Amino acid sequence: MSINIIDEVRSELRDFKNQFDFEQISGDDNSLNRWIIVPDINRPGLELAGFYDHTEPKRVVILGVKEIAYIETMEESVQYERFEMITDGWTPAIIVSSDLQCPDILLEVARQKNFPIFLSSKPTSQLMIDCISYLEEQLSPIENVHGVLINVFGTGVLITGDSGMGKSEIALELIRKGHVLISDDRVDVKRAHNNLIGFAPELLSGMLEIRGIGIMNVSRMFGAAAVMESSNIDFVIYLEQWDHKSEYVRAGIEDSMDYELLGLSVPQLIFPVKEGRNLAMLVESAVIDYTLKKRGFDSSKEFDKKVYEFIQKQNQLKE
Repeated sequence: MSINIIDEVRSELRDFKNQFDFEQISGDDNSLNRWIIVPDINRPGLELAGFYDHTEPKRVVILGVKEIAYIETMEESVQYERFEMITDGWTPAIIVSSDLQCPDILLEVARQKNFPIFLSSKPTSQLMIDCISYLEEQLSPIENVHGVLINVFGTGVLITGDSGMGKSEIALELIRKGHVLISDDRVDVKRAHNNLIGFAPELLSGMLEIRGIGIMNVSRMFGAAAVMESSNIDFVIYLEQWDHKSEYVRAGIEDSMDYELLGLSVPQLIFPVKEGRNLAMLVESAVIDYTLKKRGFDSSKEFDKKVYEFIQKQNQLKE
């Protein structure tokens, strides 16, 4: 299995502004060509008081009711000094929350530097939660996995395995059955709120490669509904060449090894591949079984219980 880490994760300030529809009162369009690289927010109480030790300068700054009230008590010369510091080249932007008015001196300093200042009507606490939630998702570490991600009955299924195992052919058959492709060949994965989210690299989005045919545009062949931009990864199926010496799951009560990625575990099944097996149908069946287990209906445990009751009954008859 091939897994690679994508080193640089960053979010463009322009996207951040557009996401929340902030009103921009300082900085031109070029000022939005900044990058946010830290998924956290700074409320600069200590910095406004002149204490800069242990400050992380790469965070977005939010000025709320308390900060604005404190600024109003500061002398103008002190304001110039403090605002020079918090509008340095590392700080992505400043947001003034709660429909508050931006301090005049801050606005003056920012305009001289072409530094972006935004206004928001949201209360400070809600604005912080929304911003941090968005940035955590955008700046989550990303890994890429060799495999196919497809949404089957509303469940995100990552199909992995060595090259030549037929992953794309299975995906094609599942798409023909009405299921939805997210990515073929390479799946980019990020962690967001204790979920794994898979999506396609821009170049591969909507494409499926079938050996002997070539590249297929799935949305054109099967309609726009046959493709999704992203999906949770709920379930993993690993394809391996059938080996008659190996022990495979039969009753379903055997221990199985979860799939580990970005610090999270996902249920995994190993499918042995050999001629004559309808793997697309097996994938559908595995997803239905997985869904039933999540709802508390475990066929393997029911079978195990029946076997136990049968043995108990036979022992009673012998007595």
